[in-house]
Amino acid sequence: MADSATLDAAPIAAARPESRDDRALHRKVFIGIAVLLVLAPLVLYPVYLMKVLCFGLFALAFNLLLGYGGLLSFGHAAYFGMASYISAYGAKTLGFTPEVAILAGTVTAAILGLIFGALAIRRQGIYFSMITLALAQMAFFFSLQAKFTGGEDGIQAVPRGDLFGVISLADDRVMYALVAVVFFGGLLLIYRIIHSPFGQVLKAIRDNENRAVSLGYRVNQYKLAVFVLSATLAGLAGATKAIVFQLASLTDVHWSMSGEVVLMTLVGGMGTVFGPIVGALVIVTMETYLAQFGAWVTIIQGCVFVLCVLLFREGIVGLVARLIRKPL
Repeated sequence: MADSATLDAAPIAAARPESRDDRALHRKVFIGIAVLLVLAPLVLYPVYLMKVLCFGLFALAFNLLLGYGGLLSFGHAAYFGMASYISAYGAKTLGFTPEVAILAGTVTAAILGLIFGALAIRRQGIYFSMITLALAQMAFFFSLQAKFTGGEDGIQAVPRGDLFGVISLADDRVMYALVAVVFFGGLLLIYRIIHSPFGQVLKAIRDNENRAVSLGYRVNQYKLAVFVLSATLAGLAGATKAIVFQLASLTDVHWSMSGEVVLMTLVGGMGTVFGPIVGALVIVTMETYLAQFGAWVTIIQGCVFVLCVLLFREGIVGLVARLIRKPL
């Protein structure tokens, strides 16, 4: 079986190679994003930008699982929220420096993803999605009852601390620089995963799982690997968010957070490299600048989602990519 997988790996991995023009376009997009990350805090509020970046990374992590792994999880808030709690608890109670607190939250999300993923991948389709939702609800009720989480009050007044014990993160602009580096690093990592042989096999499994099995690939191992990677990066986003906003609450681990990241991914463009970033920007901007409408924000979000489904199912970036006929 292993020999068969080795022999047949090349055809699948080379199924849809990235052309030189595509690489050049992506390189320009990355440079553009880097420039925007540098210039954005000069004209926009840093806290708003940090929220966009945290949720952008969260959406990118989810898109890795759904858009490239073909696995729809309704429980990704579990990794985002639990990492947030561990990061906040470590920074406030245990005295961790911010980088250690973020690392602790990320590792927690990875372990949780390994456990939950090992259980969930035994089923497919809607059964897989329902299992992830059930497991996430378990994480929610644990967060509600556990003493260290603060229950309904959450963990508040989390100190940002000093990065590496030297650089104070009290200034929003300094904190923004850290978040921008974390976001850009996560984006580069996801891009590398997508365009690696591992990523090509993931796409093959997504498109035709039976064929991948017939070629000798251990499909469940690939599914578990991408599940853990996605959970880990979601945890990185949640852990960073807790330090930024100095708060970890039940909102982070609630099922509605899982629904929100699905919305971001679909609005921006599922299965595109940069779509989730745009989706996060749209949703966070609506929540921030339409907050005066109260509960109507949810209705407006629903209308935007319906319009996306009716007018361009491939999402905003997917539509742009179709118009310029280049993958984004």
